[in-house]
Amino acid sequence: MQKIRVLDIEFENEIQPWEVPAFRGAVIESAGRKNIIFHNHKDDKFVYSYPKIQYKRIGKKPHLLCIEDGVDEIHNFFENMQEGVFLNDRPYELKIGNLKLNTFTLQVWDKAFYYRIADWSPLNQDNYTKYNAIEDGSERMIFLNKILTGNILSFAKGLGWTVDKPIISKIDNIDKTKKLRIKGVPRVVFNVSFKSNVFLPNGIGLGKNVALGYGVVKEIKKRN
Repeated sequence: MQKIRVLDIEFENEIQPWEVPAFRGAVIESAGRKNIIFHNHKDDKFVYSYPKIQYKRIGKKPHLLCIEDGVDEIHNFFENMQEGVFLNDRPYELKIGNLKLNTFTLQVWDKAFYYRIADWSPLNQDNYTKYNAIEDGSERMIFLNKILTGNILSFAKGLGWTVDKPIISKIDNIDKTKKLRIKGVPRVVFNVSFKSNVFLPNGIGLGKNVALGYGVVKEIKKRN
């Protein structure tokens, strides 16, 4: 098991879904591009690690989700924050509405937790081709389940958590599938319900492009 800190910063003013990249850009400029943790790029090359600062739109409002090192480094944003910014060509007041700091224990349990994941982007170019080649619906579900388990393992590895028990995850339902373009690249994203024996904090991202708000996890409370 491992304990992690998660700071969720909610801003007051609403944004549109397509404004998340511009919101991210405004935060990066305020924090300073020298702070790699805000954009995961070094010498114009992408740093392949789990993003410790993630930019999201939840309930129509922009959120900054800071995890572990991201909690320590967010002062670079607060010290230089400019309230008056532009999201593309639109003036926007970057005004903080709420902050929540929590500590969570990451652990593999002997019970299942239930989740929804929104706009989950599991497929890169290679496994997208493999996915499309699978005709049987149940085989497709098995394929996606393996990717989901891999996403949880990548999350654990990115936070330095050594998983010492088998992770079990199972997609119960695919609620929605849609095609869109992320950074100009065609992608298929899914809204799914799943269960896992790993506790996952609300708001964290799984899959590809989590820094831009894809793959947001939310726990579902099940009644006995």
